[in-house]
Amino acid sequence: MAFRKNNTYKYESGKTFKLSRSGIDSFIKCQRCFYLNKVGNIKDIGMPGFSLNSAHDELMKKELDTYREKAEAHPYMESLNKNLIPFQHEKMEEWRNNFKGIAYHHKKTDLIITGAIDDVWIDTDTNELVIVEYKSTSTQSEIDLNDGTPWKEQYKRQIDIYQWLFRMNGFEVSDDSVFLYSNGIKTAEKFNDVMNFKTYVLEYKGSTDWVEPKIIEIKKVLDQTSIPSLNEECETCSYVESVQAYNL
Repeated sequence: MAFRKNNTYKYESGKTFKLSRSGIDSFIKCQRCFYLNKVGNIKDIGMPGFSLNSAHDELMKKELDTYREKAEAHPYMESLNKNLIPFQHEKMEEWRNNFKGIAYHHKKTDLIITGAIDDVWIDTDTNELVIVEYKSTSTQSEIDLNDGTPWKEQYKRQIDIYQWLFRMNGFEVSDDSVFLYSNGIKTAEKFNDVMNFKTYVLEYKGSTDWVEPKIIEIKKVLDQTSIPSLNEECETCSYVESVQAYNL
């Protein structure tokens, strides 16, 4: 069975290595696939791009930026028991850039941890930053951050890592964060080139205690010379094992 090589960034022991927020999540989901990707230089199967979600994010950023320029609270913030406005900073566009983001060099492991945010607000009473994530979906079910679905848990870990990154860069960051979760409404009788959304403002209290221990664990796995054990809960591992069983 042929595997595609990862031509982006291969881990080499003894050298500084850049690890993204999504890379940390990849490790949490399957250490074997993570190791094969970063050390074995085997490209991830990957996921298709979600163009509509990206368009939603871009439009949300444009809308919030109009309030950022005026240093005013967006109506979304009215439902929260805080005095919040979009945070103004010269590095905002860099932090949002998927190829840059906010970064921190974790000297103990020599790993540079990076992550690209959607938005940051500031509590004008406490001067603490509030990390904000834009999400979009289309469902008739109630949007519940605590329903236990894997991607919701991933979303929460995403916030945790961003909070940690900003703290490591010297910012005062609130444990409280916000999801702007837009739900596409499908009850209209006609499309007419318009899709309406209802945006829910959902609060999440982050926890960063797990982040640094996980980074140290990742470093140990990166430096080991043996491939981690097969993960039976990983769909990729199960697929590869099945293919190999049939000698394909």
